[in-house]
Formats: sequence, structure tokens, C-alpha cells
Amino acid sequence: MDSRMARYLITSAIPYINGIKHLGTLIGSQLPADLYARYMRARGHEVMFICATDEHGTPAELAAAKAGKPVAEFCAEMHGVQAQIAKGFRLSFDHFGRSSSPQNHAMTQYFAGKLADNGLIQEVTEEQVYSKADGRFLPDRYIEGTCPNCGYDRARGDQCENCTKQLNPTELIDPRSAISGSTDLEVRQTKHLYLRQSALKDDLDAWIDAKTDWPVLTTSIAKKWLHDGDGLRDRGITRDLDWGVPVKNGDKEWPGMEGKVFYVWFDAPIEYIAGTREWADAAGRPDADWQRWWRTDMGADDVTYVQFMGKDNVPFHTLSFPATIMGSNEPWKLVDYIKSFNFLNYDGGQFSTSQGRGVFLDQALEILPADYWRWWLLSHAPETSDSEFTWEQFQTDVNKDLADVLGNFVSRVTKFCRSKFGEAVPEGGENGPDEIALIERLKSGLATYEAHMQAMEIRKAAGELRALWVAGNEYLQVTQPWAVFKTDPDRAAAVIRLSLNLIRFYAVLSAPFIPDASASMLSALKTEDDNWPDDLDAALTTLPAGHTFEVPEVLFAKITDDQRAEWQERFAGTRD
Repeated sequence: MDSRMARYLITSAIPYINGIKHLGTLIGSQLPADLYARYMRARGHEVMFICATDEHGTPAELAAAKAGKPVAEFCAEMHGVQAQIAKGFRLSFDHFGRSSSPQNHAMTQYFAGKLADNGLIQEVTEEQVYSKADGRFLPDRYIEGTCPNCGYDRARGDQCENCTKQLNPTELIDPRSAISGSTDLEVRQTKHLYLRQSALKDDLDAWIDAKTDWPVLTTSIAKKWLHDGDGLRDRGITRDLDWGVPVKNGDKEWPGMEGKVFYVWFDAPIEYIAGTREWADAAGRPDADWQRWWRTDMGADDVTYVQFMGKDNVPFHTLSFPATIMGSNEPWKLVDYIKSFNFLNYDGGQFSTSQGRGVFLDQALEILPADYWRWWLLSHAPETSDSEFTWEQFQTDVNKDLADVLGNFVSRVTKFCRSKFGEAVPEGGENGPDEIALIERLKSGLATYEAHMQAMEIRKAAGELRALWVAGNEYLQVTQPWAVFKTDPDRAAAVIRLSLNLIRFYAVLSAPFIPDASASMLSALKTEDDNWPDDLDAALTTLPAGHTFEVPEVLFAKITDDQRAEWQERFAGTRD
């Protein structure tokens, strides 16, 4: 890998504000983005890692109504909850913003104005359901009724949750307002703004064709939307809602659009830019500090921009958001690489927020530390296909990988050293054939690990990291310092000295995956040296003879059968 410092802009798809997310949401975007950000920082690169809460649209309004709170108050409260959970999982955002921020209001209105200036906004008159009882137009999700396809009586106006068929509100049988339950509905005409995506189809097609290194999942979804059926369609970017970014042309009123807001999928991706602006404003930095990440005329031409998201978000990030950027005809940074993920399923079915089925993030942190979840989810990331969380697999893998392999190595080495040499790196002995063989194995493994991390091949990187942990255990089995000590204490000292340095090596390499355990290992070794082992030989002599350490607490406690059974039952259905 190029050792020169580079600049990486990393964004994770921003989660909806309407509730606490589950494990599938975490592994679908935020956690792998954090892994990559931590790795790039560890390699000495400059990183800007941005995420936020997605606070507009009908889900926010409905969730607030259900909670009996004004929507602004609900969103502020839930942003705090999600920020705290992100902190609990050690997500290392440079800024965790809000799509309802003044910065995002201004940026969204700015882009809409530029698109209008360039002839890419069209006013369209369309028919929409109006509720007389509520005195308002009802967006699709505000209308419920019976599905004409399967007969499910709580289908929404955009899709039936039961049979997944996409619907128009006018197709529902016995439609009613999801707000008041009123059936006094009628179809009225209303005017909306549309982004003329079809005018940019050729530009988008050529841009995606040039991204030959993108995951197949990303490009296949983008191409499907570009070419299947009628191809790329123009898309409405306004809604008849109270909560959202008011429709304006830059800072001017937009005649005929009074009382309307921008559609959540128009303003949400713009929050990546606005969130970086929030970061600068929060620290009193000049505009140039955020613009150098986003505007190629301000230095962003040397930035590598990587986005992380679940596959359901791919169309908006490969087509709609790039159309907004391209259509502005200004020098804004386009994404360089989109890492998309399939879905994580739960114990023979699916995670369900509405049914409370699965493990939700606040509950996960209540029962186990973050590193347990981080390791399992990343080592089973649904990169090439959907993957499944089962309690049996989780227990098996955590106990085997974290407790039996890594934890066991740290415990054996530090405890043996304390009992035979005291709590200091021992003197005596030199490297022999076993050490030379181990170092060669570590060099090749390190190069493989770095290549996988650079390429964002997360499961492969986890597999190679685990193999490096295994190599340390195998080295102990071959050298058997506990037996050798009786006849050749100097030889045992050489083995233990290398092994203690190997713990530091593991701590540094493992930090992107399991940051808390890594910090515990470095703390026990009484070192703050977390430099990447670019020179492996030097790295394995970082702790000299005489350097003191402490035997750490158990890094990872095993999950018992009783715990597993209890959790399996607890998270089978309705959320507590």
C-alpha cells in the first residue's frame, strides 16, 4: 500500500430517526464504515467520517405522533439516543449530525435552486389523496387500507408489508387516514416539483460504467434502475407535509410551493455535505475547512470518497444523489466507491422493527460489551449474500475466536511470564528457527490483512486477523516455554519476550475490529505505542527487556449455554 498520507471522506447511510435500530442496520452501514475509518487513521491517513440522523418524512411524523410528542421534540430526543448508542458501539464519527439542521436546510434549498437554474426541475400536477378530517393531503404512508393483492387490512399506500407488493394509495380497498382513521377521503390535484433525472441518464450511465472496481451488488442495482422497464424516471422531490425542509429556490420563495417541503430522499444525502459543514461550524472553523472535503475547486480533487450502505439505499446513492450533484453543474465531489451490503436476517426469519423481533442496539449493549457484537457482525458481514444471525453461531464464534484464540493467548503469555520472570519483559535468549518462521508467517499475513482492509473485503480481513491470532497460539504449542523453562530458561525468556511484543502487535491490528479489547491490551502492557507495524521486525522488539506490564483482566468471558438460551427466548418476539 502507498505509505504516503492520503485523504479519505467516509460516509455511512444515515439512519431514520423513527426508533432504535437493530443489529442488521448496524452491520449494513455504520459499523463497516467505522472499521474502514479506524483502519485508514491507523495507517496515518487523514479521515473525515460523517453520519447523521435522517429526521424528515412520514416515518418521523408517524413515530412522533405515536409517542405523543411534537415532531421536533421527538427528533431531538431520538438523535440523542442514537448518538449515545453510536458511542456505545465505539463508532468513531468525526461528526454525527442531523438532517434537520439549519445547514442542511440551506444546502438543500441551494441545490434545488441550482437544479432549477439548469432546467432540471419541472412542475408537475398530480392527483393525491386528501383527508377532509385532517385538512391535508396524505402522503402514501399516511394512508392505510386493505391490500387488493393479498387482503391484508393494514397495507400502506406505498406498499403492502404482508405481501410486499408496491401499491398506489388509490388501489387500496377501504382506505383510511393513518392519522385520524377517517375514511372521508377524496382525490384532489396538487402540484409538485420533479427532478428531471432522465435528462442525466447518459451521464449517470457513463459514470457508473467507469466504476469498474465497484461491488457487483452496487452496479447491478444501479443498472437495473437505469435500464429495466421504462428506465430512469423523473422523481418527485417535494411533499405535502408540515415537517421538513421548506421548498425554496436558494434563499428565495418558490411561487406555488408554499407550505410544501422537500422529499426526505432529496434532502437526506445532502446531509453528508451539510454534516461536514456542521462539523466545521461546531468548532468555529472557516468554510474552507469543510469545502476542502467536498469541492474540487477547494482541494477535494485529492480526496477518496467512500460510501457505506445497505442494498436498499443503492438506487438513491448511485442515481438520485449523483444526479443532484451533477445537475448543479458545480465542482462538488462525487463518490469514488460505494460499498453496499445485503441483509442480515435473524434466527430463521427477519429482523422486524414493527414486531420487535431481533436484537435492538440498546439491548445488545445491555447484555454484552460492544466488541463481542463488533467482531461477530464484521466477521459475518453480508457482503456477497444475505447472512443470518443465530444465537448458537454467535455463542460458538465468540467463544472460539475471542475467548479461546485471542483471549487465551494474552492470558497464557502474561500469566506465565509473571509466574516465572515477574511482571517485566524477560532478558536472555535470541531468536531461533521457530521465531524466524513465525515472523515470516506474520509478514505474509500482515500483507494479506492490509490488502483485504484496503479493498474493504471485510470477512476476508477478519479471517486473516483471526489466522494471525492462531499463529501465536501455534507458536506457543511448538515452543512450549513452560516445558523449556525447566532446562533452558533463557530460551523460554526469548519465546515470552517475542510473545509479549506479539500481544502489542495484535492490539494494533485488532483495534479497528475490537477497539476496547485493543485498548485493554495496550494498557496492560503499559504502552501507548499504537503505531502500525510497517517495519515488522522493529515492531516485534518495541517492548524491550525490563519493560513492565500487568496481567490484564479476562479479555472475553465465554457465553454460557444458559445465557444463550435466555437471550434466544427474550429476543424471539415483542420488544420489552
